[in-house]
Amino acid sequence: MSSSTTPTSLVPLYWLALGTFAVGTESFMIAGLLPDMAADLRTSIVATGQLVTVFALAYALSSPILTALTGAFDRRTLMMLSLSVFTLANIIASVAQNYWELMAARILLAAAAGLYVPGANALAGAIAGPERRGTALAIVNGGISIAVAFGVPLGALVGDRLGWRMTFAGVAALSAAATAGLLFGLPRAIGAGLSTATLRERIHTARKPVILMTLIVTTLWAMGAYTVYTYLALFVTQTTELQGAQIGYVLFTWGVSAAVGVVIGGKAVDRLGSRQVIIPCLAVTILAFSLLSLSAHWLPKTLALFPVLIGVIAWGIAHWSFYPAQQAGLVSIAGLRGTPIVLSLNASFMYLGFSLGAALGSVTLNLTSVSNLGWTAATCEAAALILAVSIGRRLAKVRNATAIAA
Repeated sequence: MSSSTTPTSLVPLYWLALGTFAVGTESFMIAGLLPDMAADLRTSIVATGQLVTVFALAYALSSPILTALTGAFDRRTLMMLSLSVFTLANIIASVAQNYWELMAARILLAAAAGLYVPGANALAGAIAGPERRGTALAIVNGGISIAVAFGVPLGALVGDRLGWRMTFAGVAALSAAATAGLLFGLPRAIGAGLSTATLRERIHTARKPVILMTLIVTTLWAMGAYTVYTYLALFVTQTTELQGAQIGYVLFTWGVSAAVGVVIGGKAVDRLGSRQVIIPCLAVTILAFSLLSLSAHWLPKTLALFPVLIGVIAWGIAHWSFYPAQQAGLVSIAGLRGTPIVLSLNASFMYLGFSLGAALGSVTLNLTSVSNLGWTAATCEAAALILAVSIGRRLAKVRNATAIAA
């Protein structure tokens, strides 16, 4: 598109953003519903937590494969199809009669979400054109940020008042509305002939040492978060006096902090550069998770709430300030041509980390106690920090060698 593109031409992006809002809400809302779901399905909280593990793993594995296999499909049609399947899977989840039916629905949800989000980002660039691509991506991915800030605590509130099944029904309604918006609000010619990287190109990019190391940092960062986040409702219940719907306030606090973190991280990257944001964010996250476990071990329930909230706020801000910095760092390494591939891979490695983190959280609960979730998460973040520092030194050596050669 030319620079004369009018602001109204970006309206279709908001329908895409409604779809990412539905996906983000469904992806993150389980944490606040685990206790009620476990009771209703007559399973343990640890077993119910595997619904998170399987969803994230299915997303991580299916997204690059399905995106590559459907590269020849019309993007507009594919987006509507994936959201339709997402809607159907939420309906199945809302009426699931047992644990395994819900597990199957979650796998279907992950496959549909993993196909929709990369496609929505690709369409955003096609709609806005190169000169407004950053704005377009911010709008579409803003749906996920808003879901973290408001969709997740709202889901916890609805789940507490109306039951966890109604949260899936609500997400089904959201995704159905987004599908209708794409049908009537997205021009038919949008995305025609849009190229998609093949699976071989993705593997070739991921095998480059610096890129692979950076993607592993993403995985470790995500592991730490989901070690705690998956069982955050249980952690808050057992370490503070909050119960029931009150837990939604903690999730809301985390979500708002995460949204603030995304904004701060983006601006800080523009001013300081990605490396100067990544290292402090990981360090603060380590301290935040350590504070959670320290509070759980050393303070009574009557006194633990305030430091726990401080830890949750610091975690939310630092954790999601890291995300735009990590994306910017990958873009600078991969270059303009490799940008779509590395951003897609980054999302897959992030969800892989979510899956591993949820599994690690369940192992921690089985072997020790909920009070140690923070220590386990802090260990993951410390490993991410060590690797990030190593990558920074490696890149500095390359730059110095290049400068000397020049």
